[in-house]
This record gives sequence, C-alpha cells and structure tokens, in this order.
Amino acid sequence: MLLIFLAFLLSAGFTSYLSRPETALCILDKPNSRSLHIKPTPVTGGVAILLACAITLIFVDIFYLPVHKYLWLFISCLLIAIVSFIDDCKQIFIPYRLLTHCIAAFFLLSQYDFIIVNIPGLDWELPKFFQISISFLFIVWMTNLYNFMDGMDGFAGGMAIFGFGTFAILGMLANQQLFMLLNLIIISAVGGFLIFNFPPAKIFMGDVGASSLGFLAAAFSLWGNNEGIFSLWLALLIFSPFIVDATVTLLRRLLTGEKIWLAHKSHYYQRLVQLGWGHKRTVLREYILMAACSVSALLGVLLQIQWYLLFSWVIIYIILIYNVKKLELRT
Repeated sequence: MLLIFLAFLLSAGFTSYLSRPETALCILDKPNSRSLHIKPTPVTGGVAILLACAITLIFVDIFYLPVHKYLWLFISCLLIAIVSFIDDCKQIFIPYRLLTHCIAAFFLLSQYDFIIVNIPGLDWELPKFFQISISFLFIVWMTNLYNFMDGMDGFAGGMAIFGFGTFAILGMLANQQLFMLLNLIIISAVGGFLIFNFPPAKIFMGDVGASSLGFLAAAFSLWGNNEGIFSLWLALLIFSPFIVDATVTLLRRLLTGEKIWLAHKSHYYQRLVQLGWGHKRTVLREYILMAACSVSALLGVLLQIQWYLLFSWVIIYIILIYNVKKLELRT
C-alpha cells in the first residue's frame, strides 16, 4: 500500500512542478482551429506519470516482487515515450512515429505472454502468423487511438483510472499479485496527474502520456487474456469508450474521404463539447459510461455472462451514437 501511495505522491509532485510555465522542461501546446482549449498549456504531464511509475517499480523490484522479467515491456514503453516526447517538442514525420510504434510492438511480442494464441471464446488455436499479426495490429492501434482520444480535460486520465483500475480488481480476483500491483501503480500515478488535469486543466499528458497509456492498455489486455485473468473481449469492453469512439470516427472519416492523418474535432466527445456541454459536463458523462463498462466487465467475470453483455453494449453504443447525431440536428 505504501508503494501505491508513493506513486501518487511522486506523480503529483512532478506534475505540479511541470505545470509551471517557468520550468526548464516546459513544452506548451498552443491552441489552433482544431483544439478544444483556448490558451497555451504545458503538455509534459505524461513525463510525470512515467517517472512516478518508473521510480516506484524500482522499489517494487527490490523489496516486493520481481518485475525485471518483464523488461521488454518497459523497454517498449520507453521507446514509445521517447518518440512521443520528440513529437511533443516538434512534430515528427508520421511514418517515423508509426515505425517506432511497430518496433515497440515487435519488442513486446518477443515475450510469449503478450501474444493472442486463440480467439477468446473459441477453443481452437490460431495459426502462428495470425497470432502475431492480430497481436501486433492490436498494440499499434491501441497506442494510437488512445492518443487520438486525448483531447479533453480529464478524459484520458479518467479512462486510465477506470480501465487499469478494473484490471487491478480482476487481477485481485484471479490472485495475480504482480498484475494487480502494476495496474494499481499506474492508476495511482495517473491520479496524481489528474488533480491538475481535471477541468479546467493546468497541464496535459501530451503524446508521452497518451501513447504510453494506450500501449500499456494493449499490453495488459494481452497479458490478462493469456494468464486467464479475463477474456480479451472484456478488456475491449473496459476500454470501449475510447475504442468505439476512435474506431467509428476513423471509419466515418475514411468513408467521407477525409485525410485521416490530420487533426480534427469530429470525435463524439469533441462534438458534445462543441454543442455547448463544455469539458466538465462532457467528461463527467464519459466517466459514467466508463464506470458502467467497468462494472459490466466485472459482472461478466463473476456471473459468466460475457456474451450477453457484449451484445447489450453493441446496442447501447448504437443508441448513444444516434443520440449524439440527433442532438446535433436539434441544435
């Protein structure tokens, strides 16, 4: 418990320092036509989160549980963080960034624990090529979609709290101590950051935080699935507030011929903010959605009703998407 509190204190302290414009490591995100914020804001909150996690993990490895056996997980995350930090400082060529994400995914998949062996719910094993390909695409997509969704105060941090928090509970139920502890450290570090990021935000997590959390969400989803802690479908449900919005928005933009690599304000949460809901009202409604997804995932494990829940959530998201469109037409 002391280590969890340490991660929170370190993150809050680092975030407080980095949120001051006069600090040496101050990178400002200046608003443009595609931004939801209206004044330059530091984007180094992700650095605070990762530093707090890294320092805490050193103590975990020395005094509690061996985490060094997952070295490639940390190396891959560091690689994502480095290229993201460069991108925060000065935007880099998109193919270079994607190439780095692919290399990080390759490093992660060098460990068997992070490969999808079979389709959840089916007993037959996938051919090796499909195991690696599906796992690879899942990691790269989660890394990027989390970054796509980081555009509103308190949003990406809130998703991390609910997502990794649910993973921690599922790890506890499965008596997987290391899995539970690592997830608790992540949510504690994000919690220290969220104090300064909740609307109105004093600091953003930037690409460093968003891309790293997306990568870790993919890694822990694969890890939990392979260890039998939960089904991959439940991991997708837990992070579905991000997955559905990002995926549906991307497909819609593809179908309308838009340049999908350009920044935009057409995600559903962005559309609600622009409709006059504002950051706080929108993010609180999103928190309710995240909490409902988390509770559903826990019920799916405890009551063994995963497929009924997944079908129900498909209907719920169709209704939610329709209501956003209806609200826009009415406004």
